[in-house]
Amino acid sequence: MSTFDFDIGIIGGGAAGLTVASGAAQLGAKTLLVEKEKVLGGDCLHYGCVPSKTLIRTAQVYHLMKNSRVFGLPAIETPPVNFQAVKQRIQSVIATIQKHDSEERFCSLGAKVEFGEAVFEDEHLVRLNGKQVSAKDWVIATGSSPSIPAVEGLDQTPYITNKEIFYLDRLPGSMVILGAGPIAIEMAQAFCRLGTKVSVVQRSGQILTKEDKDMADGVMRVLSSEGVSFHLNASVFRVKDLGPEQEIVLNDGEGRPFSLRAEKILVAMGRVPNVETLGLGGIGVEINGKGIQVDRRMRTTQKYVYAAGDVTGDNQFTHAAGYEGGIVVSNAVFHLPRKADYTFLPWCTYTDPELASIGMNEKRAREAGIEYSVWTEPFKSNDRSLAEGEERGKIKLLLDKSEKPLGVQILGPHAGELVSEWVASLNGNVKLSTLAAAVHPYPTLSEINKRVAGTLLSQKIFSDRVRKGLKFFFNLKGRACG
Repeated sequence: MSTFDFDIGIIGGGAAGLTVASGAAQLGAKTLLVEKEKVLGGDCLHYGCVPSKTLIRTAQVYHLMKNSRVFGLPAIETPPVNFQAVKQRIQSVIATIQKHDSEERFCSLGAKVEFGEAVFEDEHLVRLNGKQVSAKDWVIATGSSPSIPAVEGLDQTPYITNKEIFYLDRLPGSMVILGAGPIAIEMAQAFCRLGTKVSVVQRSGQILTKEDKDMADGVMRVLSSEGVSFHLNASVFRVKDLGPEQEIVLNDGEGRPFSLRAEKILVAMGRVPNVETLGLGGIGVEINGKGIQVDRRMRTTQKYVYAAGDVTGDNQFTHAAGYEGGIVVSNAVFHLPRKADYTFLPWCTYTDPELASIGMNEKRAREAGIEYSVWTEPFKSNDRSLAEGEERGKIKLLLDKSEKPLGVQILGPHAGELVSEWVASLNGNVKLSTLAAAVHPYPTLSEINKRVAGTLLSQKIFSDRVRKGLKFFFNLKGRACG
């Protein structure tokens, strides 16, 4: 029997890698966690979820200050934003969470942490900091990086990505954002609210292209009303450094050129897997057009190597990475053939209002050729929403022809929290009638979940057929008001 230095080795200290390391070590596996950066936590902690949500909250408070009269309060003169103070708050939140994602904590769990770049020499062996380290199984959880488009002049022009945007020395007066995915749209609203003049450039005719157009358009209308400019069906022709500003030359949907100028260019045009320096080609780990190829048990094409998280190119969310890390632990440590199931995986774009989804939307249902019906409920009919000053948005429930839920989309206040009730309901096979009958506290935003489920049932209950039956059996006399 071969002897290895470790039972399991993990390359990458982000959400997926930390989940595997924590689980494996606590189960008694001799565990090695390798991280190329100086600290653990990955993109989410340092350049993604945590700093972005902290910035979004700061921008939301500033926006409320500027709109105090909407809530019956005196108008106030808001001073300009000091981005150094904003940055300090972001760094303080990161530092607090960093304690949970520290080398000391994982050592206390039983996992050894090494910092450096690992390169595979065979399916069990890597070279790390000038020495060879072996493990029975390896897990690649190296995450992803911003995709940089091949645009003329971009390599000679200063630009920023999600890795720099939270650490700027000052608030830029203007910004052009290339791309219109979740990162781009969240940052567009946040920086616009803080005082930056923001323009968004999108190649297609819709922002947030994975979402249904009606929901994405709802987000765009809100951002437009706040001052964000959108240039859809536009392609970037070239960029040029003009010193204090950068020039972006574009073609519109009909091929006509136009240009924009801004202090900062934010490139947010997708992600690429971090695989180039791992030496995967020599050990039989295949990479497809999106990332490392894995099966539903998170196994790569090399039987002793797993992959999880952004590096696979699918479902690039922190919570998905953590879930996939759990799948790896089940298979590599427990040796149970557990498979990933993304049928009811939730996600959320943290604009204001938020846009949250779970399961299929209309776009995906049409692509799959599934017959469906749509049931909606607007937030302007929710009493708590009105009290909060939020009338925008709606919830949308998709049912198949058997009236079983396919998915839910919510555009509205705290949609990311509201969708959690559907996470439990859909994954737990809870009937719509059960959800509709459950007593929700009043007044709460969550009543909108009960309301949309009840809309379907009320049409059946309050039907002509039921009324006629009740009249026949109980001699009900009908309407009291004409």
